Amino acid sequence: MDLDALTRAMHDFVESKGWYSEDSPKQQTQRNLAISLVLEASEVLEHFQWSDEPSRPAELADELADVMLYLLQLASCSGIDLGRAVLTKLEKNRARDWGGNLASTGQFSE
Repeated sequence: MDLDALTRAMHDFVESKGWYSEDSPKQQTQRNLAISLVLEASEVLEHFQWSDEPSRPAELADELADVMLYLLQLASCSGIDLGRAVLTKLEKNRARDWGGNLASTGQFSE
């Protein structure tokens, strides 16, 4: 499934719940979506709080899906083509000087 199909499915779900209506208690503003994205990302982190490996992979998958849904929605509601943004960012990263061959050193640097 591609990003456009996932975005349409996400919008269909949100619309079916009435969350895009002006009187919704769950206003789908960019700010609220950004907050929800970070909250869901922290739930991903909980799976690694005391372990290097998640003990409940199915629950981790659910949290990762929540993160992606909020990311897709935030990008769409912000008028950002997420696929294009990812490719553009990868090109910027390829051109960036990362301070040597990180793959061979096993170190990360800015």
